[in-house]
Amino acid sequence: MSNLPNCPKCSSEYTYEDGTLFVCPECAHEWTAESEAESREDEKVIKDSNGNVLNDGDTVTVIKDLKVKGSSSVIKIGTKVKNIRLVDGDHDIDCKIDGFGAMKLKSEFVKKV
Repeated sequence: MSNLPNCPKCSSEYTYEDGTLFVCPECAHEWTAESEAESREDEKVIKDSNGNVLNDGDTVTVIKDLKVKGSSSVIKIGTKVKNIRLVDGDHDIDCKIDGFGAMKLKSEFVKKV
């Protein structure tokens, strides 16, 4: 019995090969082995300042004082930020900080708690 990959769309284990394509009989999704490898490479991994992988919903701590653009206030070192959301772009963390509101942070200035 050969080891075929599970369906990337519905995670079904009942996939089969049809020529150069893999086919899922449950959701009718078709894909190639090359597209599966490309999708793994496209996933961007966001890491904190210590190299820990960050995920949506994590709690992080600010590792240095950060100036807030357009304001004279500062986010102090050690500020906990709960329930972060990862986004694409230069500032890759979207969050809400108590006393400041919605903010975008760079992952290089936080560490995972």
